[in-house]
Amino acid sequence: MNDLQYRIRRAEFEYESVKKDKRTAYLLWFLTGIIGGHRFYLGDTGRSTAMLFTLGGLGLWTLADVLFIARRVETINRHRRATIMANHGIIDG
Repeated sequence: MNDLQYRIRRAEFEYESVKKDKRTAYLLWFLTGIIGGHRFYLGDTGRSTAMLFTLGGLGLWTLADVLFIARRVETINRHRRATIMANHGIIDG
């Protein structure tokens, strides 16, 4: 195995350990959506704190979030993967 293959495997392993799961996000939305549990899981601490103190924007943010969770998880995972690849010196296309 050459150095590039090793770095790619190591980066992919690191990514697998930090990527977020859509099913988990939706489950957290279902169980704790009104207090922003799904947003805490996704690392959106500012918004989740706002949801916590406003009870999900009186429920409006909570209802709207169900439409955007999948896209938000994909965006977060794409960003995390790109960051990890860059940290390992791999250009990800």
